[in-house]
Amino acid sequence: MFHAYPLRRSLTLAALAAAALLASCASPPPPAPPPPPPSVSLSPKLIEQASAYRAYLNRTAAISPAFADGAQVADSVRAGAAYQPEQLARGAIVYGAIAALQDPAYVAGVRTYVADATQRQQIAYEIMKDPAYAVGIQGSASAAGLVIAALGDPARKLLEQGRAIRQAAYDVQRSPWSKAEVAGRDARLLQAKQLSSTLGLGETGETVRLQQASTGAAPLGLAGTAAASPPYSPMVVRSLAVAALAALGYADDAHLSTVMALATDAASSTCLNMSKLNLYQCLAVSKPYYEDVFCLGQHSLEDTGACLIRGAGLTVPPDPIVEAAKARAAEAALQKANAKKKPKPAPAKHRGS
Repeated sequence: MFHAYPLRRSLTLAALAAAALLASCASPPPPAPPPPPPSVSLSPKLIEQASAYRAYLNRTAAISPAFADGAQVADSVRAGAAYQPEQLARGAIVYGAIAALQDPAYVAGVRTYVADATQRQQIAYEIMKDPAYAVGIQGSASAAGLVIAALGDPARKLLEQGRAIRQAAYDVQRSPWSKAEVAGRDARLLQAKQLSSTLGLGETGETVRLQQASTGAAPLGLAGTAAASPPYSPMVVRSLAVAALAALGYADDAHLSTVMALATDAASSTCLNMSKLNLYQCLAVSKPYYEDVFCLGQHSLEDTGACLIRGAGLTVPPDPIVEAAKARAAEAALQKANAKKKPKPAPAKHRGS
């Protein structure tokens, strides 16, 4: 009797063998494509630092030197004192980074390293190790020009406003209210110290604007600035470094602690802290309102503006009023010296001598 089962089993094995042979001859599947390079981005927490910096500049820009009463002076003193030094310096650096990201040449220079994941990681590591590494990237000179302008222009305006308010401390003395003793002197000094240790917040509209600018969706409009040659100040160098990390995809939330540490400038922070100490000393001895106006103009605004100007690598412009006073004093000293040198007339001869 014939059994069909062994025959069917043999045919099945033969078919499997043939399929395996055909599979071995087929081409291997194509390799999986590499993941797309990361987009240019900054952590929202970094954007918030820049927005807080801008918020302080906007608040102080609204202070008018035309003081009308003590309440206006008190409000202005609070507005001028309302920044934490390290945060203000960090916010300036992040704002400078956003300015650098407005430079297409610099962004393109950084983005040449993103296609290769290993190279991208290595460049990011070098920048984290030494922020000055970013200066060697193509396009850094034009980006540095944008950073210097973006940081220097508002700093100069803050300085000039401080000088105008300092002058108002003398002009306002014509008003009787300015000579009255400041109400709650000890409390307003404690409040200034509290405001100086409190982290500021940015404005919603400005935060959105900076977020869009960091990705190139809505440029800041920092046009017409010239390229700047190195050496750059630490604040400018660190702005370039943070911008480079953003373009490499290493300035997101996952790398926030590293970038926060990178966005620090010890010299600027020290300068701003010294401005605060001078403000406290000034308020401690100030009694009438016109002296509070002086403290506001000199230490809250002018000194802060000078710190930010130096942070941008620029020279603090001389004060025209001070320079004019120096010129008058020098002229008076010269006239006095010339008067001493003028020869005395010879005595008249006596007749018959």
